[in-house]
Amino acid sequence: MQMMALLAAALLGAAPPAKVCRDVIAFQVLLDRHGFSPGEIDGHSGANTTRALSAFQQAKGLPVTGTPDCPTRDALGTDAVLVDYTIGPDDAAGPFADPIPNDLLEQSKLPALGYQSLLERLGEKFHASPTLLQGLNPGARFAEGETIKVPAVEPFIATAKPATQQKGAPLGRVEVSREGALQVFRDDGSLAMFAPVTSGSEHDPLPIGQWKVLSVHWMPVFNYNPELFWDADPSQTKALIKPGPNNPVGAVWIDIDKEHYGLHGTPDPGKVGHAQSHGCVRLTNWDAARLAALVAPGTPVIFK
Repeated sequence: MQMMALLAAALLGAAPPAKVCRDVIAFQVLLDRHGFSPGEIDGHSGANTTRALSAFQQAKGLPVTGTPDCPTRDALGTDAVLVDYTIGPDDAAGPFADPIPNDLLEQSKLPALGYQSLLERLGEKFHASPTLLQGLNPGARFAEGETIKVPAVEPFIATAKPATQQKGAPLGRVEVSREGALQVFRDDGSLAMFAPVTSGSEHDPLPIGQWKVLSVHWMPVFNYNPELFWDADPSQTKALIKPGPNNPVGAVWIDIDKEHYGLHGTPDPGKVGHAQSHGCVRLTNWDAARLAALVAPGTPVIFK
């Protein structure tokens, strides 16, 4: 009904109904589609959505309020916000890694760090919190063959490696702020991507300076070294943690020329932009995959 009202308003040259202009889910989905990620789509207008809205408004020459309004909703367009999706066999296929222990040494004993449930996989696939998917589909069993409503975003598929730039292609630059925002600029200065990040803490602050990308690794093994973690148990030993979307660095590791630092995914997309990290720059897995497709060895990375 909201989309019908929006289309009718556009045809008549009128402003969209006020309710449509305050639909947080619609703003989050459409911002994501425009490359201004709000992080995990959850239907709540939090700090990540505010940052994405502000960045979009600034890029489009709109008043920068950081809040949903009709001019911004109009600039985002009338693309579908929710679509029907039939859960397929690839979605339902396991094995699911339930439960995954919090202790990293215990994680190293697992053969892989895959999804813990079909609902978690669907949430990550459509950039949404599992709670939101349940709210959009009351009574759903989330089983193979069932058709559900999902955000109309580019699906993230953990088995599909992003196509990275070839060496020698225009590199642009990546900028990360201590305030929790990552921006990718093309060589011509235009903005290619915006996303929320978690970057450091008082124990491991973001290393301010100019660095560069060394390499991009898809589904990396995580080398756990307790000596690099201020809160680690000193009795623990080094360990290798197998790949998977629930690996401590998620689906992507982008190595930079600052030892022990990188830009990477996460097993906890709902915490991006909210919880602290151990110094590295943490994104949702889908945003990390999008970033991996925009950088190459030599791309400047500026922490500020």
